[in-house]
Amino acid sequence: MTPTNTTAPRRIRRLPERQTTDRFDLFALLDEELVGHLAAVVDDQPVVVPMGYARVGDHLLVHGSTGGGFALRAAAARTTVAFAVTALDGLVYARSLFDSSMNYRSAVVYGVLEAVPAEETDAALLALSERLMPGRPAEVRATTRKETAATRVLRLALDDVVMKARAGGASEEPDDGEDHTAWAGVVPLVRTWGAPRASALTPEGTPIPDSVVALTTDTRARRKLP
Repeated sequence: MTPTNTTAPRRIRRLPERQTTDRFDLFALLDEELVGHLAAVVDDQPVVVPMGYARVGDHLLVHGSTGGGFALRAAAARTTVAFAVTALDGLVYARSLFDSSMNYRSAVVYGVLEAVPAEETDAALLALSERLMPGRPAEVRATTRKETAATRVLRLALDDVVMKARAGGASEEPDDGEDHTAWAGVVPLVRTWGAPRASALTPEGTPIPDSVVALTTDTRARRKLP
């Protein structure tokens, strides 16, 4: 499916050349990261909470407990929220601290949270689980109706999004007056999953499940960032 956008993009004022409106770049960022930050104003106070998410088509999915939570309150009140996702790709070492920087990709999604309809809840929860722990749902017991009833899945449309990115090396010119014998360059950030650690009640010798083996050995699961 070709990504679509139904609203005009917001404009970045500072360093506007770093803004990107490419939906494929946006989807790549959202599909790579696992955690975002949901922000809203509740009772005249700002609240920001980190949470796992999944992108399904042109929506982000997040979940919460029916017992409360500001996300559910924001959805019920139809107030605008913001959801931010950032990937740090590396540190840029220039020949001055002023010119040093980061390589990154970031996106902020604005909109109104809406509850996923009851008939779509099971599929939404499965999508969230498969995104965060690929293959795990097939290895564990089925979710009980009580557990499903205690969970609410919310979605946020990817209609109003602003994305900004920086890539490349340190700013330098042959005649910039800097001492070029001082090292300048980029240190890429590389993230990998570590060795699995069994829980205290897992019997010794229990085989590591296929989902964990795939996550920790498949090079596609390793985050090799530019």
